[in-house]
Amino acid sequence: MTEFFFRLTPDWVLRAVERAGFLPTGHITTLNSLENRVYDLRLEDDSHVVAKFYRPGRWSRESILEEHGYLADLREAEISVCAPLEFPDGGTLRDVEGIFYAVWPRTGGRAPEELDDEQIAIIGRLLARIHNVGDLKKAPHRRRLSSDMYVREPLEFLEDREFLPAQCADRFADAALEIADIYDERSAGVPDLRIHGDCHLGNLLNGREGWFFLDFDDFCVGPAVQDVWMLLPGREREDALRRDQLIRAYRQFRDFDGSWMNLVEPLRAFRFIHYAAWIARRWDDPAFPDTFAHFGTEQYWESETRDLQEQLDRICDEDVSGSPHDDARGNR
Repeated sequence: MTEFFFRLTPDWVLRAVERAGFLPTGHITTLNSLENRVYDLRLEDDSHVVAKFYRPGRWSRESILEEHGYLADLREAEISVCAPLEFPDGGTLRDVEGIFYAVWPRTGGRAPEELDDEQIAIIGRLLARIHNVGDLKKAPHRRRLSSDMYVREPLEFLEDREFLPAQCADRFADAALEIADIYDERSAGVPDLRIHGDCHLGNLLNGREGWFFLDFDDFCVGPAVQDVWMLLPGREREDALRRDQLIRAYRQFRDFDGSWMNLVEPLRAFRFIHYAAWIARRWDDPAFPDTFAHFGTEQYWESETRDLQEQLDRICDEDVSGSPHDDARGNR
């Protein structure tokens, strides 16, 4: 399946979409996506759809259907999201040569470079509504955002496959595991729910239906603060004030405990480790060595190790000085 995925051709894509009940004209454009294979197709009625072929081995059928189900729940709650189309004979998921695929509407909209005060308030309320829906059901087949998923398992992979060079392997591992322990302590008692998981501005558009999120491919079960900090990830005081503004708007529809902001810096560190392991896991994909030519060099790992150690220092400094969110803004 993996080899077929790497060699997926326009002919196969067109046949798969046609077999599913759509009528493509043969006009097809490959869209930018490293994790999956995504194509824009024109149909005979002159409309367009987007066919998404999921990377084999990453998600089970059940976990993909939970993604589709979450999107359907959001649409039912009148929340604008990009949800998969139902095939003419029913269902939203098919497979070709064992590779799952779905067909989506082509969405239009403008991605913001940054958000102004009014937009922050709108997005804060929108995110709270998304989380309200996310809290209504479980997702037993989706990954849980945890120190195991984002630190221990990726670290074990990097060590087992000997990606980490000897001169920084111990330092990288020690910093990663200490951050994992800190997260476990700080996250005790913090509720989990269905969240977007990769909620950065690149996955936010303003279109005909207003503001909406797309690409729930990384949706997981985790703390609400993950989606909050990723929308406004900066560290400057101005960025903290903008996050506070977003949280105030969020609280108009859903509770948000200010102490959850103590998870932001550990969650930021998680992405350092998870991202490096993600590239390593995909190294057999021909697209990855071309895209990440610097990956795996001693200079790369030395830089990653230094960044991770500096992030650990920053997290430890929070414990000494107190979180910048421990003031009145942290009250419910």
